[in-house]
Amino acid sequence: MDRRQFIAAAAAAPRAAARVQPAGHPKLCIFSKHMAQFDWKELGRKAKDLGFDGVDLTVRPKGHVLPERVKEDLPRAVDAIRASGLDVPMITTDLKSAANPAAAPTFEAARKLGIRLLKPGYWMYTKDRTVLQTQAEVRQHFQGLLKLAMQNGVALGLHNHSGAYVGTALWAYRDLLQDVDPKLAGYYFDPGHATIEGGLYVWRISLELAAPRLKMVAMKDAYWDKSNGRWRPKWVPLGEGMVDWPEFFRGFAKAGFNGPITLHVEYPVKDELEAIAHDLAFMKKQVAAAYGA
Repeated sequence: MDRRQFIAAAAAAPRAAARVQPAGHPKLCIFSKHMAQFDWKELGRKAKDLGFDGVDLTVRPKGHVLPERVKEDLPRAVDAIRASGLDVPMITTDLKSAANPAAAPTFEAARKLGIRLLKPGYWMYTKDRTVLQTQAEVRQHFQGLLKLAMQNGVALGLHNHSGAYVGTALWAYRDLLQDVDPKLAGYYFDPGHATIEGGLYVWRISLELAAPRLKMVAMKDAYWDKSNGRWRPKWVPLGEGMVDWPEFFRGFAKAGFNGPITLHVEYPVKDELEAIAHDLAFMKKQVAAAYGA
C-alpha cells in the first residue's frame, strides 16, 4: 500500500461522520503547525481530506497568521478554511501579556470571526525567581489577558506543558483560575504532558482537576526513554506511549466535554501526512469508544 492509499484508507471510513459531528461529540482538529507547508486554502482542503472537523490555527511568529497582520490575515485565513467545510474553533497564540501590541487586535479579530477559544503563550520558571515570585508575576499578566477575554467574549485555555513551564503542575493553573468565571478561562488539557510529569497517579489528579473547566484537549503520546545515560521523554504515535487514552476519554465524556481535540505530531516522521492520518484514526476510535459511535 503506497502513501496515498494509506491516507485514503485511514480517513475514508470515518470521514462522513467528521462532516456531521454527532451531538455532544468533541470536534477533532489538526494543529496547523504540522501543515505549515500549506497555504490557508490548501490547509483547509488537506485537513478535510484527511477527515478532520476543524483546524487549531497558529496565530503567532512563524505561524499561519503573523501577529502583526492579525487584523488583515486572520479573516482571510479563516474564510479559506471554512470554505473547505471545516471550522476554526480555536487559535493558538504566543500572547503572554495584554501589553503585547498584537494582544488586543488578536482578541478583537477572534471575536469578529466567532472564534471563542484562544490558547495564550507560556510563562516559564527561571533560576533567578522563586516559584511563588513567578506565580505572582504570571497572575498580573493573566489578569490583563482575562480582561481582553471578557471584553471580546473569548475564553482562554491554559496548556499544561511538561518541563520548566508554569502549569507543568496543574495546581499552578488551578490557583490562577480559582476565582475566575469558568466561561472566561479553563484548561487546554494535555494528557501526554500530564503523564510525563505524573506517570503513576498525578495524571489522574490532573484530569480530575481539569475536567470541570475543560476548554480544549491536546493529543500527543510519549514514554520515558534512557539514551546516553539520560532519561528523556520520547514522543511517539498515539497509542504507543504511556498515556492511558481510554481512561482519559472516559473522563472527557463523563465531564460532558465536546470542545476541540487537537492532534499534535511531535515525533520524527518521514511522511507527516501519513502520520497524521494514522493518529487521527486512533483519535476517532477513542471518541467512538467513550462517546458512542
